[in-house]
Amino acid sequence: MSIGAGIGIANFTFDDARGFWQWVDLCDSGGVDSIWQSDRIIGADDNLECMSVMAALAGRTKKVKFGMNVASLGLRDPVIMAKACATIDVLSEGRLLPAFGVGSAVSKDYVATGTPTRGRGERAAEGLEILTRLWTEDKVTYAGKHYQLTDATIAPKPAQKPMPLWVGGSAEQAIERTVRWGTGWQAGIENADDVRPVIAAIKTRAEELGRPMDPDHFGAGFGFRFGSADEPIVTRYNQLLTARLGKAATGFTAVGDTAEMMRLAREFLDAGVRKFILRPIASGTADMLNQTRLMIEHLVPEIDALNPTPRRKKN
Repeated sequence: MSIGAGIGIANFTFDDARGFWQWVDLCDSGGVDSIWQSDRIIGADDNLECMSVMAALAGRTKKVKFGMNVASLGLRDPVIMAKACATIDVLSEGRLLPAFGVGSAVSKDYVATGTPTRGRGERAAEGLEILTRLWTEDKVTYAGKHYQLTDATIAPKPAQKPMPLWVGGSAEQAIERTVRWGTGWQAGIENADDVRPVIAAIKTRAEELGRPMDPDHFGAGFGFRFGSADEPIVTRYNQLLTARLGKAATGFTAVGDTAEMMRLAREFLDAGVRKFILRPIASGTADMLNQTRLMIEHLVPEIDALNPTPRRKKN
């Protein structure tokens, strides 16, 4: 069993670029397993483009892994994505964690780019196959409904062999894509009760197809804050989350001390999750740095201690 704790960001909550790089350096030196950037193109909130962040992290960091959480493959050309991911993986010496989904049917990203939402699942399925084959084969020929290739080759190939491929989504079609092409599954904004049946369904389908998935390759996350639930930032976060979910945000955040966060982490562990993407509830550079330091000092060692052989000593 291998349990890991990564950190995820959606909005650019830093004061400036310097603050962002301070935070990246802290994650890289502090023992954070991975950094995950959400994918959003159109919106009034400050959001960095995820593939640009991946390339930037490849040049800045030395140890931490990094991935997209998750990139909408239905929006992107799979050949260009295969080349970009391979390039970033080579330059980072094998630290990219590619993760793809289809995105929402009501996403403004599709409208603004003139990309039809209809058929996005089919495009994603074809794209995942193309990614996998271009990363491992030469002269790939593919005749799909949406994409066609003849003797296509990319070089250099990714440094990781095999290249990991995380897939997002909880619908039946997403489960099928995960089993057929993925090496791991990444949950969206879902609590332990949400992810439990999805993980079970993936394992069942994987056995049916003879493609058992590594039990350590199931990921999910939650928002966290060391502090009080009465803080205005927590109230705002929960209000936004409740509006997005259309239901009470129960089981999606942990606010308080390390014990409260580990209580929620164990709920996910019981559901089959082994990789965590922890999202700081913070605003501004100083707050992000403080919450991340507390996570590194207190929460990461507790999660790591759940491994049969902890990778680092507890503080």
